[in-house]
Amino acid sequence: MTPGEHRSVKRLTDPRALRALAHPIRMSLIGLLRVHGPLTATRAGELLGESSASCSFHLRQLAKYGLVEEAGGGKGRERPWRPTTMFTQWPDVAEDPEVAAAAGLLTSVVAENYFDQTMRWIGARSGEPEEWQQAAQLGDTALYVTAEELAEIGKQVTALIDPYLDRQVNPGLRPPGSRPVTYLHLAFPRMDAAGRLAAKDYAAAQTSSAAQTSSAAQTSSAAQTSSAAQGTAAAQGTAAAGHDPGEAAGHAPGEAAAGKSGGPAGAGGRRAGQ
Repeated sequence: MTPGEHRSVKRLTDPRALRALAHPIRMSLIGLLRVHGPLTATRAGELLGESSASCSFHLRQLAKYGLVEEAGGGKGRERPWRPTTMFTQWPDVAEDPEVAAAAGLLTSVVAENYFDQTMRWIGARSGEPEEWQQAAQLGDTALYVTAEELAEIGKQVTALIDPYLDRQVNPGLRPPGSRPVTYLHLAFPRMDAAGRLAAKDYAAAQTSSAAQTSSAAQTSSAAQTSSAAQGTAAAQGTAAAGHDPGEAAGHAPGEAAAGKSGGPAGAGGRRAGQ
């Protein structure tokens, strides 16, 4: 993979591919290849603590769905493998129930993998250099944001990380002392007691807003009907009296029809209907 492909993404929508990736060993293999690849099944097995036969099988399954490919050279389990892209993406929302279920399964396995990596770091942290213990981050912040604001925060975080991605595929760009680091992106509505209460308030506010919009629309429609009726009655009364609306208002005859007075054809009438 060339440096220009460091932002490449494999988009999965086939439920079979989603289920194929939802396996801890396969997920570990892809992660390993993206950092240290190309690798043979034998070498990958040594690094993951798995047999070469197991890794060879899982690599072939990943290749079946276009997630990895042979890098050329070698035979059998000594063939080197590489990832086809640096990222994998799957639907957040899917109309197809099968796709939605497969995507949910994959998301659950990914979350478990995140937790496993976090617990490994916590277990090993005390033996790590002090500067890495201080640099590592673990914490959370409760925010009140809209869905649009949360999406924007995600874009800003991605933009901050983006300049470092070239180092993934170009070792020459890595400064002395650098190490592979997992930077987790987790941000979602809270599901605890406080979160459920806020969700109820949000739903109530949405219902109230919809009701107000409906009421305003009905009022506007009624006002338009009333204004039209009043204008018709006024015009009929003026015609019956034999007067021009402009004369009664002190204007030249015909100005009301041109929209210069507050009568039904003027600006006043349009405002009444808004």
